[in-house]
Amino acid sequence: MRIVMIGTGYVGLVSGACFSDFGHTVTCVDKDKAKIDALLNGEIPIFEPGLDGLVANNVAAGRLNFTLDLAEALPEADAVFIAVGTPTRRGDGHADLTYVYAAAEEMAPLLRDGAVVVDKSTVPVGTGDEVEKIIARTAPDLEFSVASNPEFLREGAAIDDFARPDRIVVGVNDDHAKAVMEAIYRPLTSNGAPLIVMSRRAAELTKYAANAFLATKISFINEMADLCEKVGADVRDVAHGIGTDSRIGSRFLMPGPGYGGSCFPKDTLALLKTAEQYGASASIVDAVVESNDRRKAAMGDKVIDALGGNAQGKTVAVLGLTFKADTDDMRDSPAIDIVRALTAKGVKVRAYDPEGMEQAQQHEGLGAGDIAYCDSAYEAMEGADAMVIVTEWKPFRALDLDRAKDLLAAPVLVDLRNLYSRKDVEDRGITYVAVGR
Repeated sequence: MRIVMIGTGYVGLVSGACFSDFGHTVTCVDKDKAKIDALLNGEIPIFEPGLDGLVANNVAAGRLNFTLDLAEALPEADAVFIAVGTPTRRGDGHADLTYVYAAAEEMAPLLRDGAVVVDKSTVPVGTGDEVEKIIARTAPDLEFSVASNPEFLREGAAIDDFARPDRIVVGVNDDHAKAVMEAIYRPLTSNGAPLIVMSRRAAELTKYAANAFLATKISFINEMADLCEKVGADVRDVAHGIGTDSRIGSRFLMPGPGYGGSCFPKDTLALLKTAEQYGASASIVDAVVESNDRRKAAMGDKVIDALGGNAQGKTVAVLGLTFKADTDDMRDSPAIDIVRALTAKGVKVRAYDPEGMEQAQQHEGLGAGDIAYCDSAYEAMEGADAMVIVTEWKPFRALDLDRAKDLLAAPVLVDLRNLYSRKDVEDRGITYVAVGR
């Protein structure tokens, strides 16, 4: 198949590289010249384990290419995937579909008859209908189809998720689109990956519903963690006790500082706006959003309490800035709220993250003039009154605690990811503050 991927962000680049690895011919298109030039030079603009090698191999094999010129890529395409950003729109919380609709209008006169346009971006219900109208209005004689194919990729494990998916969701309203999508995904379905075909609107809603449900599990266990602290229970026991129930499942039951990233925050808000638009209740999702906002705000207070309540002039080592491990993504990371809460109380922050420090400095309050960035976790600990684990990077799971105690001015560990055993930490004379334990 000949595939064009519009957008070389996280979803577009990973999807394009994976499709090319299946044997399809893929051209990734972007308007950002610096990004395309970097990709043509073999430089990957995002951190995702294994992506650099995957891109390099398929470029060398001639199956993957990058261009700024949509007119060069589109005329022979069997399928055109729209993988552009849909951020939360300022002011009203709706998904901003400006880039999706612009892509539809720009591609319309360049498409060949029979082409299938696929929304890969996360978009609200009815977006496919609007894309179809835009293309039909711009190219009234064109025969084409519009499909929905939401992605379910975890940052840090995206390539494996693409190659071994729990399911592939495809939304189509005609048989031609169904046949093309089946052909694109045949390398996966022939190995047993389930392809779930539904209406276009159902596929659009499935993506939002999935993310909202996972966000609900996270917020639920975080609230149970708070309750565990009050009643003297261990949230790990509670999570294990409920997670072994096959109706509930054990995944997403790890308490922490709240969810962040490119999906859950904006998708829960967009789902709320869709429900509001159609006059449907989404009170559970509304409560999840509020709970997560409170959670992230409370984590700063938790650190300040660990400092004895008087934080002015004290120093804290913050280990981990990205919203999760194995990514450089800082979008809506709990670390942003935590660092801002600490500096607002007069705390000096020394921070280290294996991949996210450059991206972190682009956020207000996290610039190099606001906090000190260090070259290692141990450098961040030097002279600090406490260290805080915010992100569950593998190196933070095996810290030399004896060395940490010697480096810290006051031996306090606030473990917001529950990576350590209380006994191991306290046996070394370090005060241990965990979540829900």
